[in-house]
Amino acid sequence: MRTIDGSHGEGGGQILRTSLALAALCGEELELQHIRAGRKNPGLQPQHLACVEAIGEMCPGTRVEGATLGSQLVRICPGRASAGNYSFDVARLRGSAGSVGLVLQCVLPALAWAGGESRFEILGGTHALWAPPSHYLQEVFLPTLSRMGLSAELKTLRWGWYPKGGGVVRGCVRPVRCLNGIDLTERGALREVRGLSAVSNLPRSIAERQRARLLTRLEVEGIPASVELVDAPAAGQGTFVFLTLHCEGVVAGFSALGARGKPAERVADEVVDAALAFVRSSAAVDSNLADQLVPYMALAQGRSAISTPTLTQHLLTNIWVVECFLPVKFHIEEGRDASRVEVEGVGHTSGEAAAP
Repeated sequence: MRTIDGSHGEGGGQILRTSLALAALCGEELELQHIRAGRKNPGLQPQHLACVEAIGEMCPGTRVEGATLGSQLVRICPGRASAGNYSFDVARLRGSAGSVGLVLQCVLPALAWAGGESRFEILGGTHALWAPPSHYLQEVFLPTLSRMGLSAELKTLRWGWYPKGGGVVRGCVRPVRCLNGIDLTERGALREVRGLSAVSNLPRSIAERQRARLLTRLEVEGIPASVELVDAPAAGQGTFVFLTLHCEGVVAGFSALGARGKPAERVADEVVDAALAFVRSSAAVDSNLADQLVPYMALAQGRSAISTPTLTQHLLTNIWVVECFLPVKFHIEEGRDASRVEVEGVGHTSGEAAAP
């Protein structure tokens, strides 16, 4: 049984999600201890419990102990993942707006190597704090994985804001035999900037102010952009700004959420500030994408390398988890305005155990 300390490093839900994903992929028994021990609400919260239950649904014969809200100890012996049609509902657990994107992070590897095409639906929060919004997954994360050979699609049908949730995304994952290593260390020239400014059940003028601020700030920097106004279908209220930078070698994404008392202009400023900081660095991969790519870099055939502006605790912790499961060693070179992360992958193929 593989034992993982859930309080290590960043100590958040990422340890749980990556551990579950790799345990299912490798066919390993797993004991997760001290889950989110240092957090304000330690243990399994609805979105984390949804991940555990999703692995059980995808992997027939899975045995689980400790899968209850608030639990800090989970033991799981996963069966082999099966391709199929799945629905994962974070919202049914206390009406949660738990992130659909974080659930997708957990289930995607198992579905990709399940041997056939799978379709899925995830219900919950689509745009929430501390989680990748569904638009980031659609426009940045999945297109990057496609360059490694993993083909998956995602569509946001209904937006889900905190605290009501109620969002719906649907997608499909096509079977992969083996991923290719990737080199994302050179960004290349900026080709295009696209964005969206969205509101749900709030005055359209808020979205217009967000867009106007975005365009004004970018114009000052000499960066032309197109920004779409979106009246997003949702049960609750919310505002959102998202910007994608399409460069010769990569796509990067930056977003911010509105909040009560937070001016529309400040929402736009947060996005532009993050995007400009990225542009002024020499990095090719934005900080949010870097930690999400780590498991796939380790599973791919051959060398993979990325450059990223900052070595976040999310990134370092995810590297630690992956190295606990797979016979790989990541190499990190810190630079002045970008750091390089490199690994020789194991070349995991469908039908085999990747663990040492």
